[in-house]
Amino acid sequence: MIGLGLCLAIPTLVLAWTISPAGMPASLAVLALGLGLAVPGLARGHRHERLGGANAVTTLRLALVAAIAASAFVPAPQTGWAGWAPTALAALALSLDAVDGWLARRQGLSSAFGARYDMEVDSALAAILAMVLLLRGVAGAELLVLGGARYAFVAAAWRWPWLGQPLPESLRRKTVCVVQIAALLALAAPVFPAGLAGLVAPVAALLVAWSFGVDIRWLARRA
Repeated sequence: MIGLGLCLAIPTLVLAWTISPAGMPASLAVLALGLGLAVPGLARGHRHERLGGANAVTTLRLALVAAIAASAFVPAPQTGWAGWAPTALAALALSLDAVDGWLARRQGLSSAFGARYDMEVDSALAAILAMVLLLRGVAGAELLVLGGARYAFVAAAWRWPWLGQPLPESLRRKTVCVVQIAALLALAAPVFPAGLAGLVAPVAALLVAWSFGVDIRWLARRA
C-alpha cells in the first residue's frame, strides 16, 4: 500500500498544482495522513495476502480527495478548471466508490479493513468538500454537519463507548451517504444557482442528522 501511495503522490501533486500551487502541501499532507492511518489497519483487518484491486481503487479515491484539498487555496470561485476541480474530482471519486466493492466481491478479497477504508475515504471526501464550500461562502453552518458529522460521532464514542459498537448493514445509511456527497458535489459546481444552495444544503444536512439519529437510537437501546 505504501508503494502504491508513493506512486500516486506525483499525480496527486500535479493535479493539486493545476488547481492551486499553494495547495500542494495540503494535498500531500492529506494523502500522507490517509495512508498513515490506513497502513496499521491493513495489518489488523485484511486477512488476505494481496492488497487487491478494491483497496487499490480506494487508494486512488484517497488521492483524488487529497487533490481536492488544494481547492481550499483558490482565492475566489472561478469558472475555469480551478473552479470546477472539486466537482469533477469528487464526481470521479464518487463513481469509483461503486467499483471498489464490486472488485472486492469479484476477487474474493472482501475484508473488514476494506469496508472501513472505503467508509473513511467517503468521510474525508465529505469533510474536504464541505471545507472548500465553507471557505467559498457557498453555504453556512449546515456544511459543518455535512462534513463533520462522522467525525463528531467518532469523537463522541470516546466519551460514550457504546456509540462505538458495530452497526448492522443499512441501505438507509448508504443512501444518505450518496445523497450527502451528491449534494456537496452539486454545491461545488460554479454554475449551481446560489438561491438553491440555501435549500439543498439544509435539507441534505437534515438527512444526515436524521440518519445518525437513527443509528444513535439503535445503539442506545442496546447499550
